[in-house]
Amino acid sequence: QSRTFARQERNLASVVRGQSGMRSRQGRLVLRVLSWTLLAGVRAGWVAPGARAARGLPGALVSQRAQGPLMVQKGGASNKGSGINMVQTVSNSESGAASRDGSQDDSTSGRPAAPASRSDTDLLTCREQFALDSQQLSPAALARREDLLNKSYDACKEITSHYSKTFFMGTRLFPPEKARAVWAVYAWCRRTDDIVDKPRADRTSLRTELQQWQRRLTDIWAGRPYDMIDLALADTVKNYPALSIIPFEDMIKGMVMDIDQNRFETFEELYVYCYRVAGTVGLMTMPIMGTADGYTEEDALEPALALGVALQLTNILRDVGEDRHRQRIYIPQEDLRRFGVTEQALIKGVKSEAYVQMLKFQIERAREWYVRAESGVAMLAPEARLPVRASLDMYSSILDKIELNNYDNFEKRAYTTKLEKLALLPGAWLKTR
Repeated sequence: QSRTFARQERNLASVVRGQSGMRSRQGRLVLRVLSWTLLAGVRAGWVAPGARAARGLPGALVSQRAQGPLMVQKGGASNKGSGINMVQTVSNSESGAASRDGSQDDSTSGRPAAPASRSDTDLLTCREQFALDSQQLSPAALARREDLLNKSYDACKEITSHYSKTFFMGTRLFPPEKARAVWAVYAWCRRTDDIVDKPRADRTSLRTELQQWQRRLTDIWAGRPYDMIDLALADTVKNYPALSIIPFEDMIKGMVMDIDQNRFETFEELYVYCYRVAGTVGLMTMPIMGTADGYTEEDALEPALALGVALQLTNILRDVGEDRHRQRIYIPQEDLRRFGVTEQALIKGVKSEAYVQMLKFQIERAREWYVRAESGVAMLAPEARLPVRASLDMYSSILDKIELNNYDNFEKRAYTTKLEKLALLPGAWLKTR
């Protein structure tokens, strides 16, 4: 823990050096003390009374399939990075992609791996070890399986921290076992998104890849992980039986929308997209977070969906400058016409008075969705309230940054610094008391 605190403190110190108003020695000292206090307090159990004791894996969405996305109420892109191979698989000996004699593994046909004798457990592949009950494994094989699981969750943690720093900071406030599960979910979502974003010669191959990705998802739910990162999600599904495959399937449908649609006529159309690519995340993580006494997951469903929509609307407004270079416009066409903003002007990055007024309207709409989401925080289990509240406050502050950038989201990317995120923690904590 002391090494972790020291690393966080060094990161914060580097941020401080870039802040003109905090260059004095006294100012840096005060900030360091505050930062250490916040980090230590969170680690010591500010999250929830029982958070310190939670160290193992837990034991246990409404499973009913909806005919379509749930419209909470009619309303009037992704982080980029490099340096992580999102589709990298582990070696054959770990993934089970091929059997030890070189023959094709049964996983490609959707069949579970054949059981092995107890004497072979030390040599079992990752998939085979995962499929066997832990009581059947020798101590050496059990230790290997736990090592693979730890490496898998660590990879998911790295993906989350690299691609969504704001979301990752919120997840660090969860008890460790819940944070690991949320990282596993995020890593799957991130890889799904990257299937769509990676360069390709034509869209036909993308449809094929998404179909293959759907089959891999089905295998994960059957306890047949394909690679190291899939392993973490398969373990999460095992530890949280209430986790439903439906929102994961809906997210894949959202990726298909990205193939066929780069314009949205109405907000209702955009809502369906927001639900599939972001609102689904709330449904994925609900069984992990849990609910407070007196509430059910169904009670917390609408606020969870609202938060996902709010986050995606924020992404859309933040990424207008990037999306226009890809000829993608997510702002509803009806809103562009209402405020007299042409597609040509938006693609060229013309920040006219009409565009500013239209952007103000979009920001206000996004904030309305954050307000709807706030009611659900109190419905969550105590240890989940601070992470969700902090994530809500941190992400919604991006809207403030767009305003501070004088509504220029063509050339200026709105983001919050680590220092600013830490400064939001005390207020988020107070709101959850």
